[in-house]
Amino acid sequence: MARILILTVSHGAAHRRVAAALQKALLAADPSATVDIEDMLAHVAGWFRAYYNSYEIPLRYWPQLWGWIENLQHYGHSTGPGWLYRRGAQPLSRFLQEYDPDLVIATEVGACELAALYKREHRARFKLVGATAGVDVDRPWAQPEVDLYPIAPGEPAETLERAGVPPEKILRCGLPVDPGFAAAADRDAVRAHLELGNGLPVLLVLFGGTGFGKAGRIVDELKAVNRPVQTVFISGRNSRLEQEIRRRSNELEHARALGWVSNMHEWMAAADLLVSKPGGTTVLEAINSGLPLLAFDPLPGAERRACELIERWGVGCYVRRTRDLAPTLDRLLSHPAEVEDMRQRARERARPHAAREAAAAILKLIEA
Repeated sequence: MARILILTVSHGAAHRRVAAALQKALLAADPSATVDIEDMLAHVAGWFRAYYNSYEIPLRYWPQLWGWIENLQHYGHSTGPGWLYRRGAQPLSRFLQEYDPDLVIATEVGACELAALYKREHRARFKLVGATAGVDVDRPWAQPEVDLYPIAPGEPAETLERAGVPPEKILRCGLPVDPGFAAAADRDAVRAHLELGNGLPVLLVLFGGTGFGKAGRIVDELKAVNRPVQTVFISGRNSRLEQEIRRRSNELEHARALGWVSNMHEWMAAADLLVSKPGGTTVLEAINSGLPLLAFDPLPGAERRACELIERWGVGCYVRRTRDLAPTLDRLLSHPAEVEDMRQRARERARPHAAREAAAAILKLIEA
């Protein structure tokens, strides 16, 4: 029986969602396997956990500084000093030794670096898989100890090749997301199930799993949209943000405010347009759902680069300024053919079975 350990982190939701999709696909392919998901930061020294989480300070109070730091990490050979990682991850080394996995999957770049470091220095027998959680790939993912990368074709895979990863280690299956996100869903049936049956276009507005963003600016812009639309706000795990949205959206017709939902695939299947920060898995889930994405208020670094890919791929728009949101929505709602073109380009890039293909390759890697 295979023993598979998935290392993730609690930052945002993208890394956990990729981990969950792979766990589900692996257990479906081999029910006898042991597949555990562990937060890598629960197995490091306390001071190292504080260091690892310190990115939140510049991100919140000095975004330009974080953008500069993130840019260095994106193009560098490591996201941090090796000696620091080696000392901070001593508890993780003990955990890996006790767990004795046949294969380790890392869904976050630092977790991948730490697993590669352990494998190199302890000559560990386990296979290592790097499962990126977004369309933007950092250079430090390219570690010689990694045996397989399930990744999206095109720019993400090419980034790994330019970093020196052998082509035979790159599985261009798409990024693993839950197969529930698929463009083949019956939109009319899903809308009826979600009580969205008034015939108006559906606008989905997301604030990420942790509920981050300036709701007031978005609601004010939506009040200026001239075309009739029904709007669904999903604020994630931030109950305070949910209450703020409920209060601010009282003047919007056909508006609904929700907190955390477990059926995001249904909301994406029902929607005509999505307004969201371009987080890693959000972009891929929208593409797999055939849902045009209006990327709004991106964080410096990876999310800004994701905006460029969204426009280059033609699967959505980058709304650069707050005052551009209402005019962009009015234009798209008035030109359904443009929206349908975006949908079609998203469908062409969709890889709804990526998790299943990745699971098959991972199990084959264990058997090799």
